[in-house]
Amino acid sequence: MSQEDKNITWQQHNVTKEMRQKLHGHKSFVLWFTGLSGSGKSTIASEVEKMLYKRNHSTMLLDGDNVRHGLNKDLSFSKDARTENIRRIGEVTKLFVESGTIVLVAAISPIAADRDAVRSLLSKEEFVEVYIDCSLIECEKRDPKGLYKKVREGLITNFTGISDPYEAPVSPEIIVKTDLLGVNECAEQVINYLVSKKYIS
Repeated sequence: MSQEDKNITWQQHNVTKEMRQKLHGHKSFVLWFTGLSGSGKSTIASEVEKMLYKRNHSTMLLDGDNVRHGLNKDLSFSKDARTENIRRIGEVTKLFVESGTIVLVAAISPIAADRDAVRSLLSKEEFVEVYIDCSLIECEKRDPKGLYKKVREGLITNFTGISDPYEAPVSPEIIVKTDLLGVNECAEQVINYLVSKKYIS
């Protein structure tokens, strides 16, 4: 800790997380969608958010690509930069959870330690890891952004799942197989989990 850091103190506020949760009428937590590019993270997260909205829940969806257009636009795709990318998203996520909001994060987040670091920022049960399980073959077949094609043409390097590793979750709270189920079925699976675990009613 630097001398400057020692001069920074945490400020306590009059309105607590619990008070904000009561105002919103539900618990606050994060649904962290992780998986290969093209697996369906953004699609499923968006559908889940729509379902939560229809239930009158306060939500915020943080999409990995969208965040890189703003907060993280200064970061490359090196290993260290990717770790910093997830760290920043994690800190923003924590702020939204403190606000009493249900946060949905759709980000490849390929390294298990980076995801665990975000989990450690939150209280027990506030981090719900959703593994969007889809084979590399199917993801490449879909190739919604044309990225796999560019990788095979040598136009993109350091690509997760091909030249860079993807560390699949060992014990995620939810596993969604998007190569077997439709979008609505996948989203319903997430909602059903949240109801069964009493995150939402």
